Amino acid sequence: MTAVSHREHRPARRSARRRALSIASAVVVGGLAAAVVALPSSADPASARDATQRSLNALVRDNGFPGALATVRERDGRVRDYTAGVGDLKTKSPVPVNGQVRIASNTKAFVATVVLQLVGEGKVRLDVPVETYLPNIVRGEGIDGRVITVRQLLQHTSGLADYDEIVSDGYAAIQHRYFEPREMVDLGLAKPAVFAPGGGWSYSNTNYVLAGLLVQKVTGRPIGEEITRRVIDRVGLRHTYWPAQGDQSIREAHPRGYFGLPGEPLADVTEMDPSLGWAAGQLISTPRDLEEFFRALVGGGLLGPAELEEMRKTVDAPGASVRGGERYGLGLQTFTLSCGGVAWTHGGDSPGYETRSALVAGGRSVVVAVTSLPTTLEAATRVEGFVDGVMCG
Repeated sequence: MTAVSHREHRPARRSARRRALSIASAVVVGGLAAAVVALPSSADPASARDATQRSLNALVRDNGFPGALATVRERDGRVRDYTAGVGDLKTKSPVPVNGQVRIASNTKAFVATVVLQLVGEGKVRLDVPVETYLPNIVRGEGIDGRVITVRQLLQHTSGLADYDEIVSDGYAAIQHRYFEPREMVDLGLAKPAVFAPGGGWSYSNTNYVLAGLLVQKVTGRPIGEEITRRVIDRVGLRHTYWPAQGDQSIREAHPRGYFGLPGEPLADVTEMDPSLGWAAGQLISTPRDLEEFFRALVGGGLLGPAELEEMRKTVDAPGASVRGGERYGLGLQTFTLSCGGVAWTHGGDSPGYETRSALVAGGRSVVVAVTSLPTTLEAATRVEGFVDGVMCG
C-alpha cells in the first residue's frame, strides 16, 4: 500500500533538529529546492577532485558548519577523502582525514541487516506479529503488538510514536545520562499510536529499539555484539564500533561535534552517552567504513538474494528527505538524483554530527559528515545537495 506521513520526519534522532527547524520555519516558509552544486562532467580526474573540494569548502563556508569530511568512490573504483573547515573550534586543528563520527540513524541499516540475516536463517519471520518475539511489551493507546509485524517495525509503518522528543526540553540535561532500552520503548509507547499498523509512514526510533530487543531475544546475545560479529567483522570495518556501556568518548582521530540552536553559540557535545540512540543510533564509524558497509549491503555481500529483495521493497516516505519524494524499505532508503535515477542511502543525525550518503551498486558513491547538526532547512538541504552534486558530476 502507499503510506502517508502524519508528521514530517527525517531519518535520525531528530527532536533537537525538530525544535531548531520550527524556529527556522518562521523565516523559511514552504519547501526548498535542493541547492545542488553542479560538478563538471569532465573526464579529467583532477578537475573532478578540485570541484568536489570546492563544493565541500562551500558547504562549510556558507552554512556555519565547523568542519566537514567526505569519502567519494569514483566509477573506476578509486576512493578519495576530502576535508574542509576545522576539527576543533578552540585549537583550529584540521579535520582528520576519514575521522570517526557518530553515525546516528545509519545504525538502523546495520540492525535491519541483522534482522534479515536471522530471517534467512529461519529464526525470524517478517510478517508475523512482534508479539511472537516480544510478548506483552508492545501495548498502549491504539497499540497492540499482536497486530504489528516485524516488517512494519523495520519499515516505519507500525504507527508507533517516536520517543526522541525527550531531547526537546534541552539536550544538556540528558547529554551524559545513561538510558536503558526499555526506557525509550516506554516513552514511545506512552504516546497514542500515530495511525493503525500499515496505515501510514512515520519515522520512529521506537521501532528500532524494539528491533534491537527482538534480536537480543532471538539470539540470546547483545545487539552490539551481533552487529559486530555479523556485519562489522564480516565486512572488515576497522574503524566502526559499538560503544561499550558508559563509554562517552570517540576512540580514534575525530573532529569535535557541536550543537546550538539558531542565535545560540555552538556547544561542544563530542562526549555524550550514546545510549539514547541504542539500536536506533549508537554506532561510531568513518565515511570510508560507512561507504564500504553500504556497498557490501547493496551488492549482496551481507544478505541472501531473497532477504536483500525484501529490504529493497519500499513504500512512500513523505518527509524522509528535505527534498521530498523518497521511499523507505527495511532500514534502507532511496535518494533520488537530479540527473536521473535513484541511489540507496540512510541518513544519520545526532547532536554534534550529521551524515548523508548515496550509492549506486557498481557505480559512484559518496558519504559526507558535517560536525554540527543543521539548524535551518536551507543548511539541511545543502548537505543533501552536496551529495546529489557529487553523484551527478
